[in-house]
Amino acid sequence: MNVFNIIGPIMIGPSSSHTAGAVRLGRVVNKLSGGADFQELTIELSGSFARTYRGHGTDRALLAGIMGFHSYSEEIRDALDIAKKRGIPYRFVETDIPDAHPNTARIHFLTRDGAEGSVQGASIGGGNIRVDFVNGLRVDFTGENNTILVLHRDRPGLIASVTNLIYEEYRDINIGNFRLSRRERGGLALMTIEIDQVPPDQMVEAIQNLRDVEKALLIRAS
Repeated sequence: MNVFNIIGPIMIGPSSSHTAGAVRLGRVVNKLSGGADFQELTIELSGSFARTYRGHGTDRALLAGIMGFHSYSEEIRDALDIAKKRGIPYRFVETDIPDAHPNTARIHFLTRDGAEGSVQGASIGGGNIRVDFVNGLRVDFTGENNTILVLHRDRPGLIASVTNLIYEEYRDINIGNFRLSRRERGGLALMTIEIDQVPPDQMVEAIQNLRDVEKALLIRAS
């Protein structure tokens, strides 16, 4: 346990679970979408998120994170108005996600250039999060470690290409955890690579440029 877990994050209140954690979930969407303009944005809220999101500011916090703000950003208070001024069409939907953590959000987005995706995750206390699904593929990371997501075609040898690139070109980078998710053989798959260091930008770009990689992005540790 680190000091962050004990005292919680620096944040705009009122609640670390409903505000700081929600901002961090939104920031995962910001990274996945590349911070692009949104044509559609649907935010499903389950459990206590659905019951209390207005009073606890979860709606403002999620939108703030999606727009790239941090848990300490004063803009959280005005996130609904900022989103409207930016022309971001959003809607909140109260729902019940079976077997989900009580503080769960599932966010679907469509950008104006046609890219779409989704993130499902939970705020698990003290501003900490757990991401469970990205684009419908099962993942399991908290954002406490620097995490590289690699969306790719499921092709033989591609995992070796990625890990060999890291080993051969960036030997100071240590992989702490690795997970592969896929719906079907030969279809889209997702690597989740948690690393101990902050990787240089060119490493993520190099992974992005590998054959059969659709997208590579870095979720920096919070």
